[in-house]
Amino acid sequence: MSIHPVRPSSPPRGWLGVAAITASLFVFITTELMPVGLLTPVSTSLNVSVGIAGLTVTLYGVSAGLGVPFIVAWTRRINRRTLLTALLAVLVLGNLITSIAPTFALLLTTRLVMGFANGVFWAIGVGMAMRLVPEHRASRAAAVTLSGISIGTVVGIPLGTLLESITDWRSTFLLWSGLSALALLSVAVLVPSLPSANAVPVREVFGLPRHNAQLRQVMLIVMLFVLGHFGAYTFIRPFAETTASATPGFVTALLIIYGLGGAAGNFIAGHTVTRNLRASFTAACAGLVVAVLAMLIIGDQPAGLIAAVVLWGLSYGAINLCQINLTLAAAPGTFEAAMSLNTMAYNTSIAMGALIGGLIADHSSSGVRAAFWFGTALTAASLLVTLATQPRRNPVAQM
Repeated sequence: MSIHPVRPSSPPRGWLGVAAITASLFVFITTELMPVGLLTPVSTSLNVSVGIAGLTVTLYGVSAGLGVPFIVAWTRRINRRTLLTALLAVLVLGNLITSIAPTFALLLTTRLVMGFANGVFWAIGVGMAMRLVPEHRASRAAAVTLSGISIGTVVGIPLGTLLESITDWRSTFLLWSGLSALALLSVAVLVPSLPSANAVPVREVFGLPRHNAQLRQVMLIVMLFVLGHFGAYTFIRPFAETTASATPGFVTALLIIYGLGGAAGNFIAGHTVTRNLRASFTAACAGLVVAVLAMLIIGDQPAGLIAAVVLWGLSYGAINLCQINLTLAAAPGTFEAAMSLNTMAYNTSIAMGALIGGLIADHSSSGVRAAFWFGTALTAASLLVTLATQPRRNPVAQM
């Protein structure tokens, strides 16, 4: 593996930098997905349908996905700590504008711009964390950083949903502007200088999949499971409300449960990816299929809904760490460039999943349930492609 460690002055200093990057991931992931918990009040406040409100996730994902290979390549000579602080500054301002946006058009435009920053973070953030620790601890640093996803789903999104129920959705984004500022300060203070590593020109970035069959396979698998996951997950609140008559408080509890499952999945995968990466990914992907399908079969009862959400969170927490290690295994010498392509595939699929799910929810006679059937089909397709391909065995960073 080639990740060019920086070797900070002391191990604790390196892990403090990892913690700052984890905090950054927390504000990025919660900013991206906060509308999932707020779709109903946002659509009501701004007089748009739930499906249209889902565009707040879609456009964010479009810009995050399509812009990232270009921006990462164009900024390849910029110190990564400097770049990350600039990305967080965009988040501070964007959340502030979102909190006061008088129209849905301004809100969408703001999130479009914020999406560019989000995409670049996903391309460089995990790699930065892995460079701050000894190479044999790189996968552990990646797992710690990705715990920001779990913290976001356990604490962040439910907190935003709870705050909205007490005040309004605008207060949630105002608070997130402040949290983004705190993350910016932590990066500026705790992350050492990180010269760019492994970055390549745009033409070479887009040439990677042509010459790397394993990377192509990883990108296809990622696109399919992300399409399915977000085609359903974006509409978990209206699904719970219409199918199980869930209250806002119960939806908040579901999101917390999902996040706890994600934390457990990330922890488990942190130990299994070094033993059998392919089996870890396959098991996590199979769990996604079963979980989304279970929402349709037993999700009309609170206990069934909870059981499905536990499995969903567990599987998604595991699959995220697995897919990053799959990308690293496929392109160890050009990891940052490969991650920019991974981010493009991932975020474009978030956007398309949310868009297609919204269209299905708005135009199908079965409403949001149809979006969950879409999610089941696409996650199953990812699993089938995984089982049908035999990628070359590559070493994964040891923890």
